[in-house]
Amino acid sequence: MQNQTFLDACWQRPTDYTPVWYMRQAGRYQPEYRKIREKYSLLEICRIPEVCAEVTKLPVSQLGVDAAILFSDISVPIGAMGRNFDIQENVGPVMEHPIRTETDIAQLQVFDPREALPYVLDTIMMLKADLEVPLIGFAGAPFTLASYMVEGGPSRDYIQTKQMMWKTPALWNSLMDKLTTMTVKYLRAQIEAGASAVQLFDSWVGALSPADYRKYVLPVMKRIFTELKDLQVPTIYFGVGTGELLQDFTETGAHVIGVDWRVPLSEARKRIGLDHAIQGNLDPAAALTSGAVTEEKTKQIIDAGIEHPGHIFNLGHGVLRSTPVENLQRLTALVHEYSAKVKSEVKR
Repeated sequence: MQNQTFLDACWQRPTDYTPVWYMRQAGRYQPEYRKIREKYSLLEICRIPEVCAEVTKLPVSQLGVDAAILFSDISVPIGAMGRNFDIQENVGPVMEHPIRTETDIAQLQVFDPREALPYVLDTIMMLKADLEVPLIGFAGAPFTLASYMVEGGPSRDYIQTKQMMWKTPALWNSLMDKLTTMTVKYLRAQIEAGASAVQLFDSWVGALSPADYRKYVLPVMKRIFTELKDLQVPTIYFGVGTGELLQDFTETGAHVIGVDWRVPLSEARKRIGLDHAIQGNLDPAAALTSGAVTEEKTKQIIDAGIEHPGHIFNLGHGVLRSTPVENLQRLTALVHEYSAKVKSEVKR
C-alpha cells in the first residue's frame, strides 16, 4: 500500500492534504457499473469476488479517492442469519417474513463468516493484494438491521421497531444481542481478511430520541467497538439525521464519527470534541452541480476540518444516482488541491 493519508487522518495524525472518499462511490451513477448490472443483480455482484473486486476498484482509479470501500450491501448478513429477503429496485431490502416473536429471534443463526459468507472475505483478500489505497470494510449497525427485519423493509416512521423497543424490551434486547454478536464476528472476519478500516452504517438511528438511543442502542454500540479494539484498525460510525446524537456517538468507542450535511462541520466538531476524527459532510445534492456553489461549500467544509487534526472529506450520505462522474472527479481534485494549499500556508 502506498497511500496512507486516509488512515493517518483516522488516527488524527498530520497529513499533507485532506483525504477523501465517498459513500456509495461505486454504483449506478457510473456507466461502467450500469453495464455490469445488465448482467448481474446487486446480490450476484456481491457473491462473485472477481466482479465485486472490479466494481470496488473502479472509483479508485476513476475518481482518485484515498480509500476504497468494499462493494456490498448491509443486508447481506441477514440472509446468512437464515432470513429470506430481496433487494427491490428503488426500495431496498424487503423481508419475506418480518421478525416479531421470540420464535423468530430464536431461529436467527449467528454464523461463521468464513463458512456463510466466504465470497465477501475472498473479495477482500483479492482487493488487499491489488489496491494501493486502504480498503474499508463495513456492516449495518444493529438498530438499522433490526429496523429492516422488524418492519419488513424500509420505513418512514419505524412504528413496529419502536413498539418492540418500548413494549417488549426483553424481546428487543434479545434481537439486538444476536445482531451485535453477528456484527462483531462479521467485521472481525473482514479485518482479518485484510480490511484496513471498518465503518458501521447506522443509517436510520436518527429516528430515535437521544434518550431512546442511550437506553436501547448505545450499550450494543459500545460492545461492538470494544470487541474490535484489539485489532487496532480505525473504526467509523455514521448515521443519517443524527445531529442530536453526535455527543452520544463519542461514547461508543469509534475512532471516527461520520456527520451528515444537516449539521455544519464546525458545530459537529463542538459536539464531538477533539478526541475523535470527523468525517463529512457535503450535501450529496451539491455534487450534482459544478461551479461556484459547490466550490464554496467544499472550501467551507475543508476550512472547518483543517482547524483540528483528523478530518476525512466525504458526502453527508451516499452519491446520488444522477451525479455526473466528472463532477466527482473535479470535487476530488478540489479537495486535494485546496486542502494542500491551505495546509502548506498554515505551516509557514
